[in-house]
Amino acid sequence: MEQHNWLEDILALLIGTTMVALGVFFFKETQLLTGGTAGLALLASQFMNLSFGQMFLLINLPFFVLGFAKMGAAFTFRTVACVLLVSVFTDYMHLVIDIAQLNRIYAALSGGFLIGTGMLILIRHKGSLGGVNILALYLQKRFAIRAGHVQMGLDVVIVTASYFLVPLSVLLWSISGAFALNIVIALNHKSGRYQGLS
Repeated sequence: MEQHNWLEDILALLIGTTMVALGVFFFKETQLLTGGTAGLALLASQFMNLSFGQMFLLINLPFFVLGFAKMGAAFTFRTVACVLLVSVFTDYMHLVIDIAQLNRIYAALSGGFLIGTGMLILIRHKGSLGGVNILALYLQKRFAIRAGHVQMGLDVVIVTASYFLVPLSVLLWSISGAFALNIVIALNHKSGRYQGLS
């Protein structure tokens, strides 16, 4: 099987993290949440004097250790790079995009699709966004449990746990966004289907 070369991997990580950051930016601008460590970072940044990027990096630190132990050094290095890029891109997205109006329904669905597609690109080039993503990939690799199903289940739990912290309308659209995100991964990431290697 033909492997991805280093230039393809670098370009893929840049494209994937840019798509994820734009999706997260949509969520952030409309006060929506998402699952995984990104969702926790969005929620925490509303109550703490830290940006999304700072919280995203801090929350992911222990998962980097898990990734190194279970998935190897190369995967962990790429994951750290992805988390750093998404953190920086999201925090400074306002310098290149000025949104006067953004419909919450559109933000939930298109933001979810953007994040899901970006994550799919990262996964196919042996990277991830850390956190729950590492756990989902490990379970797929070790037990052949579909990563999209694991990710979707855990993301819905995380978003639903925010019930007491955000208005019901925000919660419902956030769940819709998490579903949109994970349907992309569930439909497109099946073990053995994609033959590209890095």
